[in-house]
Amino acid sequence: MNGIEKIIQRIDADVQTGIDELLSEARENAARITASCRAQADELAAGLAKQNEKAAASRKEHLLSVSQMETRKVTLSVRQEMVDAAFSQALSQLCSLPDGPYTDTVVHLLLHAAPDGRGCVIFSETDRARIGAAAVAAANRTLGDKGRLTLAEETRPLRGGFLLVNGSVEVNCSFETLIRLARSEISGEAAKRLFPGA
Repeated sequence: MNGIEKIIQRIDADVQTGIDELLSEARENAARITASCRAQADELAAGLAKQNEKAAASRKEHLLSVSQMETRKVTLSVRQEMVDAAFSQALSQLCSLPDGPYTDTVVHLLLHAAPDGRGCVIFSETDRARIGAAAVAAANRTLGDKGRLTLAEETRPLRGGFLLVNGSVEVNCSFETLIRLARSEISGEAAKRLFPGA
């Protein structure tokens, strides 16, 4: 099991606890809303005369429908919040990896971003000091003779990852961008994992 899978498992476990609490609260709120709407509908129906029975049934149906729609909205909102929290936590955990796994992750991304072995690598100020030189050197070793990556003096305000500049082309491999791009592809799968059977 590699480091990213362990991170995902850890995220799943941490987030699942939060999800369970929020879903329980959302279900309680939905039950209260449903009970309140049902009580209103029942009271209205009981007070109407027989000639208004059909209108009362229609009103009750409408209130139940509104209640169900509100329940769905609350549930979807909670689920979206939890998916947002999962991706935010993934970014935080990725950025706080120990130096070794963090460097390995950056080297892996460098090799994919610069298969021709060229470019200037821009890190955040913290990452440049922390792992910049080691990551560039490791990527160049792996690239062999074509490894001509350089460490930029310039820094940028990134939470993690790097920017690779090769001529006029800038490849954004910041963790924020990579997670945002991955999110559009895997949000559905993340939601299935966070809310199995939903």
